[in-house]
Amino acid sequence: MIVTKKVLVVDDQPELRKLITMTLNMGDYEVSEAGDALDGLSKVHSFQPDLVLLDVMMPGEMDGYQLCEHLKQDAGFSDLAIVLLTARGQAADLEMGEAVGADRYLVKPFSPLQLVQTVRELTQ
Repeated sequence: MIVTKKVLVVDDQPELRKLITMTLNMGDYEVSEAGDALDGLSKVHSFQPDLVLLDVMMPGEMDGYQLCEHLKQDAGFSDLAIVLLTARGQAADLEMGEAVGADRYLVKPFSPLQLVQTVRELTQ
């Protein structure tokens, strides 16, 4: 029996969320979406994902770095795999991702193959 892994996509761009969802649905992942960090935090509690794909730059009270750090400091979610997605791939951005506890960092635009490989590695 195949155990379906759950992935939460948190990004303020609906088109990108849809593309990621369609890509992962082909790989037998159950996917949920959130349009901002606060919605993402709520969905983490209700959906209980195995992995979160988290955009760094989002409007609102909390950005992706802050949500990642919040989840990694919460004993209930400290083991949750988090992949930061961003258009910013400078060394300082990568260091910030490490500082908040991200497991991986994908720089946009990334290929669907790269996305699937990263998700597969972190959910095995």
